Amino acid sequence: MPLDRYGVLVGTLHRSFRDTPDDQGRWFHVNVEVDAPAGRHRCAVDVDSKLSVVGVQWKVLTLAGPQLAPVAGLGPGVHALTREPGSGALDYQRHPALAPRPRLPFGIRLPGWMRSLLVSAVDPHPWTSGSHIQAAEALEPILVPGRRVLIFGEPFASGLGMHDIHQNQGDPAASQWWDQNGIWQDGGTFTERPDGRFDAFLSKFSTQASTTDDDGHPAR
Repeated sequence: MPLDRYGVLVGTLHRSFRDTPDDQGRWFHVNVEVDAPAGRHRCAVDVDSKLSVVGVQWKVLTLAGPQLAPVAGLGPGVHALTREPGSGALDYQRHPALAPRPRLPFGIRLPGWMRSLLVSAVDPHPWTSGSHIQAAEALEPILVPGRRVLIFGEPFASGLGMHDIHQNQGDPAASQWWDQNGIWQDGGTFTERPDGRFDAFLSKFSTQASTTDDDGHPAR
């Protein structure tokens, strides 16, 4: 089944910091503290596992406020989002502001691997692969204290904060996260510039497919 809950946190960025390195092999995060009416939220942005062969991929881009409608106009706080187009939910492969769309003759259907190649060829913001340190270094410049922020993901079951702030679809059948695959439930970190545009950090894991079916599973 998809994520239990999905939504966006709107607030003001207080500060950010990296996890303290340890020997537990846990997923490594950049932690983003966001102030909202309920208090200070800690948002854990996954940027790889130090001891895993699973790599991270990311992209940083800038979008105009209207491209994020209706979420860009929401007030501070946590807002539930329905998993469908137009709700404000994110989908890296389907949202018109995020998804490159190769033009095909009407009625032509291609296998998933071929669509992935075409998408990669036309994507103006291709995925970058690297270490968790490089991913953190790509994220941190947009984390300017005092900026208004939009954090997409899943609220913690207890306490204030968000997690699953990354692509939440395309995990392979052998993965423990297969059952959480779903469309229109991707995470992301957006911070608002003084001119009203948003800097965005999107991330996915190397094992996650870039093309999915209507259930969010890897397309064949």
